[in-house]
Amino acid sequence: MVKAWRETVVIPTYEVGKAEKNPIFLEKRVYQGSSGVVYPYPVIESIEEKPVDHEWQAVWLENEYIKVMILPELGGRVQMAYDKIRQRHFVYYNNVIKPALVGLLGPWISGGIEFNWPQHHRPSTYLPVDSTIEENEDGSVTVWVSENEKMFHQKGMAGFTLRPGCAYLEIKGQLYNRTDVPQTFLWWANPAVEVNDAYQSVFPQDVNAVFDHGKRAVSSFPIATGTYYKMDYSSGVDISNYKNIKVPTSYMAVNSKYNFEGGYENDTQAGMLHVASNHFSPGKKQWTWGNGDFGRAWDRSLTDKDERGIYRPYIELMAGVYTENQPDFTWLMPYEEKQFVQYFMPYREVGMVKNASKDLVFGIEEIKKGQYQFKIQGTSKQNIHIVFTDKSGKKLYDEQRTISPEAVLCESFAAKGDWIELTIYKEQYGKERPVLTWAPEPDEIRPIPDAAEAALLPEQVKTNEQLYLTGLHIEQYRHATYVATDYYEEALRRDPNDIRCLNAMGLWYIRKGRLDKAETFLRKAVKLSMKRNPQPYDGEPLYNLAICLKYQGKYNEAYNLFWKVTWNKAWADAGYFEAAKISVMEERLDDAWEELRRCLNNNAHNQKALALKATVARLMGKKAEAKEICEEALKTDLFNYGCLYELGVICPDAFTKAESRLKEFDKIKVLMHGMPNNYQELALDYAAAGLSEFWRCQ
Repeated sequence: MVKAWRETVVIPTYEVGKAEKNPIFLEKRVYQGSSGVVYPYPVIESIEEKPVDHEWQAVWLENEYIKVMILPELGGRVQMAYDKIRQRHFVYYNNVIKPALVGLLGPWISGGIEFNWPQHHRPSTYLPVDSTIEENEDGSVTVWVSENEKMFHQKGMAGFTLRPGCAYLEIKGQLYNRTDVPQTFLWWANPAVEVNDAYQSVFPQDVNAVFDHGKRAVSSFPIATGTYYKMDYSSGVDISNYKNIKVPTSYMAVNSKYNFEGGYENDTQAGMLHVASNHFSPGKKQWTWGNGDFGRAWDRSLTDKDERGIYRPYIELMAGVYTENQPDFTWLMPYEEKQFVQYFMPYREVGMVKNASKDLVFGIEEIKKGQYQFKIQGTSKQNIHIVFTDKSGKKLYDEQRTISPEAVLCESFAAKGDWIELTIYKEQYGKERPVLTWAPEPDEIRPIPDAAEAALLPEQVKTNEQLYLTGLHIEQYRHATYVATDYYEEALRRDPNDIRCLNAMGLWYIRKGRLDKAETFLRKAVKLSMKRNPQPYDGEPLYNLAICLKYQGKYNEAYNLFWKVTWNKAWADAGYFEAAKISVMEERLDDAWEELRRCLNNNAHNQKALALKATVARLMGKKAEAKEICEEALKTDLFNYGCLYELGVICPDAFTKAESRLKEFDKIKVLMHGMPNNYQELALDYAAAGLSEFWRCQ
């Protein structure tokens, strides 16, 4: 059985000082390899010297194997994740809230699982987020946290799910660009784990090299043989072992085809694994303050002594989604949503994992010549068929077994050669299908990749192609000291008709609110791109010009361009949505209804379009249809405040109008928990469609 509940917990806390009331822009600050700009967030620059008992509002989630505590008031982080079988914390449980001034806005705390979005050590890591509890039809329970961040107006959600009979924490991410221009993001789940001299990182066997931040330096892995972080490893040092890393060190895996990473306590024979598809989650990272005096000083700065009278060290085992390095940002197009699922699980006895899925954890070792021992842990009770074969395909082991989280399967078999291949089968959809495989990595030596090189100055770059790509890279990675427009302008000095750089300059000026300058660049880009092709292959300049005109109040021309850009698939959903907003503004509701239908055909998860469609249905007198739209939208986003507001206005027949409105509006107030930017974002959504007086029930 799975249950979730809210509870006030008292944690010793070093309180933070008041936020600086004046804006701090920090335009040239470098933070984790990218820009440290934080405006409009306020900065905090002081922390109290002594702790006090602080009441935090926690959300608990528990099943028969795992117990989790989430703190919505601290960025929605997982503060505690407890393995009930081994009776141990499988992520680092900090016994005190002790911030240090190392975060983007100042305060940052160690331990638990932090979610770094839309950039590293996210601005809101020490700020409250929205939260709610969802009970699912299959008996699982999900705790959702959500945030409308202020810097780029993007929305990020994480849903923490425990399922009956499953010994893993499932985390579903939903990231949504609420704006009409492209934005960038990265997502790193940042679990901390307690370490000692017996701790070892568990990276897949195909990882032979690791990069530093920004790929500035590279090392072979697990045996480092050169200089890395100014440490001489020429004698050959295993840097997967915490005890061997004496200075603050990051490393991120290079190109693994496996879906897992983790760490293992060789003394207690227990550890933690992260599992997610490498197709969207290639990022695998370890960070440590170092097993030395400097690291121990940071242990004292970020925690207090535990019941044993010691300061417990930790490392971070970060898992990146749509990213493989830091900084390594990915684009979110206008109104685009990206979804993904990550799994965090305790495991034991298996040792250095060879392969893993959300259901199975597998390890194998040669215990003596020709004798192999393998271990398999299941995260739920399941029947599996285990087959080991040699190079010729001859079966070395072929058995059916029932496994469960309560016991680790441990068996042995003999083999003459050094090639062993595993396939685990399960009954699925009427036949036996492979669910986990493993074979040793080939013996050939793979080259270690080169470290990244710093960008050349604009005048040193040979081609316009590279000038454009360098400028785009600087924008995408939010570089703190290089300026993208230096490269675009150099390209335009050489070729004033470079369409890509004209478009890039126009979009850059839109972001800065310099719409007159943006229009000049974009009109030229559009004219050139349509000189021979009235239907250009790339519709972005058309779309950006339409956005620029919309912001200047030139709605008729903007509307025509938004429709024109829908001929281009890449911009169809955004174009239809922008056209619909103008149609609503001009009270052409039939047109808006058709445009929203077309928009949602291209992007069914455009949450702002769903809310506007519900509004249009209400204005057209289609209250039942408006209610249905809202209810469907809320199945995929419980924090769609536009749809929640519309439900309150619609007043479903199941209640009296007063009761219904109170019920829905109170729900919004609880979810928004007094955060002004939640109300501002909702108001701006209505205002963008000319519905500034949206609070008036129709």
